[in-house]
Amino acid sequence: MGRVLAVDWGDRRVGLAVTDELRMIASPAGVIVRRAGKRPPVAELLRRIEAIGDVDLVVLGLPLDQQGEETPRCAAVRDVARKLLARSTLGVALVDERFTTARALRTIQELGGTTRGRKEDVDALAATVLLQQALALGVQPDPTLAGDADPANGADGDATAAED
Repeated sequence: MGRVLAVDWGDRRVGLAVTDELRMIASPAGVIVRRAGKRPPVAELLRRIEAIGDVDLVVLGLPLDQQGEETPRCAAVRDVARKLLARSTLGVALVDERFTTARALRTIQELGGTTRGRKEDVDALAATVLLQQALALGVQPDPTLAGDADPANGADGDATAAED
């Protein structure tokens, strides 16, 4: 059993968190800064996963609305899930990410900290909250996502992986 990486997918930044080898402790693992108008940074995400090592499950936060309904951003997260499945042997799961950023902000404030100028820290902490939720739920790879991955489109239309 490998480590689990949680991904808090945002429009500007992608927060990351990872478990220890025993899948008991969730820790922030940085962020990926997204470039406006560019494709989702799937190749960079895969590089980070490789650098962390021993990751076999990726948990992507699904940005549902307050009523638990899908939002337009859910389609982007599902697209990233399909791309990860097509370009790797990783298991992928989607987990409701509602209120993870709010919990991260509250945690920082409760500890007497400030969030001013610390957006990257907040995103990584939100991914950590997401990962803790996933661990509590005993999350497993979602077999329904595997059927969505299109092996014929494994390169997701990229000329090179470096463009991501």
